[in-house]
Amino acid sequence: LHPAPCRCCRYTRSTVQLNRYTMKYIAGLLALIASGASAFAPTASVQVHQSTALNALEDMPGATAPLGVFDPVGYASVGSEETLNWFRASELKHSRVAMLATTGFIVQAAGIHLPGMLSADVSYDSVSALTNPVDQWAAVPFAGKWQIIAAIGVAEIYAETQKPHYMMGGPLPELIWPSVDTSSVNAETMMRKQNSELNNGRLAMIAIMGFLSEKAIPGAVPALKGIEAFH
Repeated sequence: LHPAPCRCCRYTRSTVQLNRYTMKYIAGLLALIASGASAFAPTASVQVHQSTALNALEDMPGATAPLGVFDPVGYASVGSEETLNWFRASELKHSRVAMLATTGFIVQAAGIHLPGMLSADVSYDSVSALTNPVDQWAAVPFAGKWQIIAAIGVAEIYAETQKPHYMMGGPLPELIWPSVDTSSVNAETMMRKQNSELNNGRLAMIAIMGFLSEKAIPGAVPALKGIEAFH
């Protein structure tokens, strides 16, 4: 018969087994962390893609001083070259809409309007008297609003059905009316004009958001505080 191990020996063996399990657990955990980190670490192909995307941005209109290529979120590296073209076309469209919206807001707020009647029972003068363009839009008859939305839809369909599509290497969406012939403009001048359009559009997007913010939350834009057209 073998004598039963003493209480100290049993404790030592249990401690050794526990340490072994602990070490195995820690080793497995470290391996899991390492594999997870490697999954999120940029591979060589991803780094090449990001570098290619940034190079593409440098060659596209819009990378101007003082920021140059400004892409803190990394949109240029999302998806393919077609995705980047779609992002650029979206920015261009939003820029143009924002410039129209900003100009329209200022013109309407200044009280400039067409003569005559907007509809059978609504005059341009009565709409202009509301001062704030947000309230003026609310006063436009339902049919008039849908005519505007339908015209925007027609312009969008026309731009998206041009071949080759801008996502497939075709030109970026152009103005439908008035049509502008740029075939005789040299590359340097065209790049300068495109940069100007994008920069003005970016500023207009900030401006129209500021106008609407002041309307929704009085005092949100200190520079517009107290101006009747924005309240």
